Amino acid sequence: MAARALTFFKGQWLEGNPGIIGPMSHCMWLSSVVFDGARAFEGVTPDLDLHCERVVASAHALSLAPMLTAGEIQELALDGIGRFPANSALYIRPMFFAEEGWVMPDAASTAFCLTIHESPMPAVQGFTACLSSKRRPLPGTAPTDAKASALYPNAGLAIREAMARGFDNAILLDPLGNVAEFATANLFIAKDGAAHTPVCNGTFLNGITRRRVIGLLRDAGVPVFERTISWAEVLDADEVFSTGNYSKVVPVTKVEDRTFPNGPVGRRARGLYWDFAHR
Repeated sequence: MAARALTFFKGQWLEGNPGIIGPMSHCMWLSSVVFDGARAFEGVTPDLDLHCERVVASAHALSLAPMLTAGEIQELALDGIGRFPANSALYIRPMFFAEEGWVMPDAASTAFCLTIHESPMPAVQGFTACLSSKRRPLPGTAPTDAKASALYPNAGLAIREAMARGFDNAILLDPLGNVAEFATANLFIAKDGAAHTPVCNGTFLNGITRRRVIGLLRDAGVPVFERTISWAEVLDADEVFSTGNYSKVVPVTKVEDRTFPNGPVGRRARGLYWDFAHR
């Protein structure tokens, strides 16, 4: 049975996948779209407020004119969540996009929609990854300060490349050759009981779940270092794990030919996050 989806657009909730743009819409052919993703699961919506704040900030970064506040988006999201059975696992995606413009979007034509659909939480067994030939862009070459749809074709190509090699996901470097993140999530390694994650240098977003996990680990006494990380350090790590809204905290079982355990730092991070989410 197909997953149920609801979309709020122009004052009403619509079932399924409604047609809300056309071939002349600026966002369709020139990609003036920003979005964010939040989760509802087990009756909780961790950091929903921060995801709503970020989509508004992303809209401004792409020269759009958001007409809703973060608080109003959050209220709509909670209303939509309430239209599904209790404790449903849901993906919540607010979006701003431009209807008109010529290359540059016409801010006055900014529109909003909010889609909520059923999406089971991924299993904890983890995933495999390899090094991608793709790179994250430098600030000034792409809208790296926004969660913009225009950034995702490169991530999709990286995943396609990884899957062709028998892996689930890809690790992308920044233009200087340092580790940036996975194609779909932020990256952590663990070494000698400490967690390490690439320092945010403008080539990738400082993820909301990333920031939350860093704070939770530090509060629990686990050292966390945000720093430049080389590819060799990933292969030499004791553990590798990811953080991101869609899957939250998930272990990586293999990077290239190197296998990794679901180790104590990653398990601690996931446990701390689940405790936080249910508080």
